[in-house]
This record gives sequence, structure tokens and C-alpha cells, in this order.
Amino acid sequence: MRLHLIDGTFELFRAHYAPRPSHFASDGRDLKATVGVVRSLLALLRDKDEAVTHLAVAFDNPITSFRNKLFEGYKTDDGIDPILRSQFDEVELAVTAAGITVWRMTDFEADDALATAASKWVNAPDVEQVRILTPDKDLGQVLSGNKVVQVDRVRKREITEATLRTEKNIAPESIPDFLALVGDTADGIPGLAGWGEKSASAVLSVYPHLENIPADVSKWQVKPRGAAKLSEVLELRRHEARLYRTLATLRRDAPLQESLDDLRWRGVTKDFAAWCARAGIEVPGMRK
Repeated sequence: MRLHLIDGTFELFRAHYAPRPSHFASDGRDLKATVGVVRSLLALLRDKDEAVTHLAVAFDNPITSFRNKLFEGYKTDDGIDPILRSQFDEVELAVTAAGITVWRMTDFEADDALATAASKWVNAPDVEQVRILTPDKDLGQVLSGNKVVQVDRVRKREITEATLRTEKNIAPESIPDFLALVGDTADGIPGLAGWGEKSASAVLSVYPHLENIPADVSKWQVKPRGAAKLSEVLELRRHEARLYRTLATLRRDAPLQESLDDLRWRGVTKDFAAWCARAGIEVPGMRK
């Protein structure tokens, strides 16, 4: 069987900014994003090609974690549309009512939960493949052959270790180093000045980790454009680069209490009809 792990926070943001009109519940709240997530997940459960049997959805609630204590500039809830922010609790209630396991991350992040689950169950006897549903480049570090893959539902593409190596010429283990050098604006990681994707990929293809990159640029076996300046910046800011790598490194020890069998979808719960009524939508005919 396939294990489907879903980035619920990404799905919530995607639904909120989708080109659809607002959806107001019976109490006047705008639940466009929450309803969008529920409909997206039910569509996934109906997708015969995906053949979903076991799944879980991870949410950041709030969008802060232990990483904010390490770096002041790391992402926070600041600037989030209040209508979207007001649905963080509601979407968890809705997805739980739909009979799907929900992981609320507080000190950890949703990506940590996905990485933990993938590592925890990738070698389980019944698991043929772990499918991580998010385009987030952080999750590239979890890819493993055809056993752990990412699914970008927006672009309708599958990302494997092979496609990562083809597109970026680096191994999954180098993704945190890559993000440390080039930065990640979505997470508030600034990266190092002058380092871009091409230069970082070229260097990390030969030296997989920051520690492997020689301090003396004359000893580099690969010379991307502006190598001397890149080396200078790296030597001046190695300490910062290591911190950025820590921020970009997903944890594999998030507190997930469920067993693999707990993730089996057994149909919507008895609370789902009541939630649909409050949300002002018809109850989809979803049974296993």
C-alpha cells in the first residue's frame, strides 16, 4: 500500500488564494480555505490512481517553532491574512471530522512531521511507497529512490531522488546545505550573498556538505562563475551558513503517537455531517 502524507498548511494557503469566491458559513465566517481543503482531500480519496488507504495531514498551528528561537528572522504568523489565520483551528476540526488523521505541530513544523512519518514507516512491511504531497523543496532531503517521493498536485508532477539529481545535480542529503547557501524566502532563510542555485548545485555536486568545501578556492575541483567571491563570502559567513543549514534540516523525531494502522482511512466520522451543515455545504457521499 501507499502512505500519503499531506502538508495541510500548504493546502490551506493554496485554497485561500485559489481564484474562487468566498464561502460563508451559517454564522457568517468566511471558510473558503477550509472548505477548499476538505474538498481537495475528499477528491484525493476518490482518486483511483492514487489508491489512498492510509493518510495523515500535518498543520503548522501556529506558524512558529523551535527554529524561531534559533534565528530571529525565521517565518512567523506576521502578515497572514486574518481571514486565513482564523481558520487554522477550524480546518483541523474539519479534516478530523472527515476521518483523516491530523498532526498539529507547535514546537515542530508540519514538514518535520512529514519527514518523521516518512522515516518511521518507509521500511514497514506493507508500505510500497511513501508519497509526500507538497511542492516544498525542504522535503527533497527525505527523497529515497522510488520509495519516498514528493507529489506536486499543483503542477501534477512527481519528484523523485532521480529527478532531484537530474534537475539540481545534488543528492537529497545536500538539500539543507543547498538552502543554507541560496536561502529560502518562504521560511525566512536569507542565504549567502552571491550564491545562486547554479553555483550552489555545482559546488555541492562535488562537496556534498558545507564542511567538505575547501577554504582555499584554488583547491576547488569545480569553479562556478565568480568562484573566488563565492569562496570569500562563504569563509566570512560559515557560521551563519551552518545556522541556516540547521534551520533547513528537517527533524525526524516529531512527536507522532499513531501507529500505521491508525492512519487507515475508515470513512468520515459521525461528526462530519454536522460540520458540513455548519459550513454550509452538502455532505459528500464518502464511505469506504
